[in-house]
Amino acid sequence: MDQKIIANKAPYKVDLEAGKTYYWCQCGRSKDQPFCDGAHKVTDIKPVVFNPETSKTVFLCGCKQTLNPPYCDGKHRTL
Repeated sequence: MDQKIIANKAPYKVDLEAGKTYYWCQCGRSKDQPFCDGAHKVTDIKPVVFNPETSKTVFLCGCKQTLNPPYCDGKHRTL
């Protein structure tokens, strides 16, 4: 039950606000992808907490295999 689930084989394009706290779902179980809804509580996997310094549009990982969480690094292309 502690394995990451592939939520999407493509990244999520999201607009982030500077200074806001975000919780990126790392387990893949959240119904509110790419963000955490607490579904990880049945696992030992915790969300990635981050605060962007500037407002910007980014691509957050959907496959949960990125080596640069929470950002997409293209790993989904190899799945």
